[in-house]
Amino acid sequence: MFAAVLVLFLTGISTIYAAEPDSIGWLKQLVYFAIGLAAFALVNKVHYKDLGVFSFWIYGAVLFLLAVLLIERFIPMPGFWRSIVPVVNGARRWIRIGPVQVQPSEFCKIAFILSLAWYLRFRENYRTIKGLFPPFAITFLAMGLIILEPDLGTVILLLPVLFGMLFAAGAKKRHLISVILIGLFLSPVLWMNMHSYQRTRVASVILQNDFVYDYASKHEKAAEILVGGPAELIRWKKDKGYHLMHSKNAIASGGITGYGWGQGPYMDGTIKLPEAHNDFVFSLIAHQWGLIGCIFVFLLYTTVAACGLEISRFNPDPFGKLISVGIVVMLMMQVIVNVSMTVGLMPITGLTLPFVSYGGSSLVVNMIALGLLNNVGRHRSFTVAARAFEYPR
Repeated sequence: MFAAVLVLFLTGISTIYAAEPDSIGWLKQLVYFAIGLAAFALVNKVHYKDLGVFSFWIYGAVLFLLAVLLIERFIPMPGFWRSIVPVVNGARRWIRIGPVQVQPSEFCKIAFILSLAWYLRFRENYRTIKGLFPPFAITFLAMGLIILEPDLGTVILLLPVLFGMLFAAGAKKRHLISVILIGLFLSPVLWMNMHSYQRTRVASVILQNDFVYDYASKHEKAAEILVGGPAELIRWKKDKGYHLMHSKNAIASGGITGYGWGQGPYMDGTIKLPEAHNDFVFSLIAHQWGLIGCIFVFLLYTTVAACGLEISRFNPDPFGKLISVGIVVMLMMQVIVNVSMTVGLMPITGLTLPFVSYGGSSLVVNMIALGLLNNVGRHRSFTVAARAFEYPR
């Protein structure tokens, strides 16, 4: 598992370097990886059950940091506050202290998985509709704070993790399906209450179709429903639409075998792909190595997922089992969302490609997740025991 992650990291950093050899981004990523390795070792040193005892305290601390990000939205703050909580593209996602910048929503993923696994480990009340309220309350508490930043990518990630862990813990399928149907029924209400920029991100999936875009550009009411108005439609075309068009072009031009490392118009600077080092790094991998390179990357992620599920499957401890499932779902959903985003199947959310995209907080958090998986696998019991959460479905 670690070998697969190491190859993924090397793939990412080589792509970042090839795209911007004069930048120090690749060097920073090496530093982040070193910090991630230290975090990996630290998490491995502590028994995962000891972390469970403090899981709600950890979750509470992360929620506090998320709340700190939002103070300025409700209370006027002195001028220096912007140096601590900078506003980047209208979002408050980072806490900056000197040269160190941390994204609390990234660390919320791990804290959320630990606290939810600790809550579910010995309970059976979530096998009723009423019993599902506490797990959903734990989830919506974080989602509510994160969506106010705003950070749509992390919000999208938390719900699949919740459902995956509930299913692994033995929640009834019909109850989970009922909740999903209720959510779909209420989605029009949510849509009409979303900000225009949030609608634009989601609507980008269909706006890339020429017929839909032309229709919306000619009918003001359609533009208003989709993205909040004609002005937002034009802004999308110049911003997210531009990103998406070049992302798909970069992938398609790679063909079967690609241009080779550091080669091709999107690598030599002939054509600029915005956010290529983080959001759209997969597009550059496809551009350099083609379909064969993409399949290789998918096989590496499949290896990580298979190892994680193997750890979960043979672990009789409920807490360890749920941690493993939560981490696997978290990592694989990030892969699915990021890759789908680059080809226009999902909205552009800023969710990184695990172990590959540039980003300090995301890389360190993913290394912590890997350390937790390894920790659970290292401490699993090899005695004969009944599997956890064996309930009739």
